[in-house]
Amino acid sequence: MSYRPLGHSGLMVSEIGLGCNNFGRPGSATEGQAGTDAVIGAAIDAGITLFDTADMYGTAFGGSEELMGASLGARRNDIVLATKFGYYGIDTPIPEWGSRANRGYIRRAVEGSLTRLRTDWIDLYQLHAPDPITPIAETIVALDELVREGKIRYIGHSNLSGWQIAEAHFVAKELGSAAFISAQNEFSLIRRHNDAEVLPAAKRFGLGMLPFFPLANGLLTGKFRRDDFPADRRIMRQRPHIAQNADWDALDAYRAHCEEWGISMLQATFGWMLAHEPIASVIAGATTPEQVRQNAAAATAWRPTAEQFRIIDELFPAPEVAPV
Repeated sequence: MSYRPLGHSGLMVSEIGLGCNNFGRPGSATEGQAGTDAVIGAAIDAGITLFDTADMYGTAFGGSEELMGASLGARRNDIVLATKFGYYGIDTPIPEWGSRANRGYIRRAVEGSLTRLRTDWIDLYQLHAPDPITPIAETIVALDELVREGKIRYIGHSNLSGWQIAEAHFVAKELGSAAFISAQNEFSLIRRHNDAEVLPAAKRFGLGMLPFFPLANGLLTGKFRRDDFPADRRIMRQRPHIAQNADWDALDAYRAHCEEWGISMLQATFGWMLAHEPIASVIAGATTPEQVRQNAAAATAWRPTAEQFRIIDELFPAPEVAPV
């Protein structure tokens, strides 16, 4: 495993991170403690250090964090522990009355995460989604207080647009407070809507990109084919339209190129993503130790040449302008 700094900071993270949204997920191998323990152990053994979760992940609120806290124990010091707060559209036990990034909410949220994770500090605490009510200055000041108190060490955000990334940067600079060092947004060969705005903003303002859904819910693993959608996969249980509406002409051509280059689609996908300068770590979920080992091995297996990069970009072109 290789490691990179997360944005303009001294925090080093593994090039492949472990997405922990499957911990506590009903019907998955990691729904319970034994499955979670197996995946966490395999990740640490493979050299993966970035573990990314959120207070909303799991069957119940905080379920993923609770399983992780019970599993890590003395290994807590071996990882970079990242979690998130403030996502909309889900029930939360924290009184919020419509605002999920104000000072009071953040205080309650971080204490809850620390308790569930059984730790004294969080390495990377991330705003999960923009708050349409709370001014970003209030959110930044509240997070800066937690950094000064030692409860969190670095701050990041998720799902912000390019202009919101710029606003947050300049507000933190004006306040002289801790600044965001990471941006977590969806990015894959299938979903390149953040190419035109978010990636350039992250690069310009010194943020390390942490793409989520990098394998497009499994479409880019090579396990799906035009006429073969494995029924036991989560994508078929929860998001069958993604496979059904995919550009299979492009995916078939991609598979053929990978075979010609002597690599798997998984290796090609991770290699292509890690060739983008703002990307610090690619967050990939897993429900079995074998998936963890495959993801970790793919991190250093291959990097595209300029010609290979061009071929892939032609198959999955990025939008020229940001979508309205």
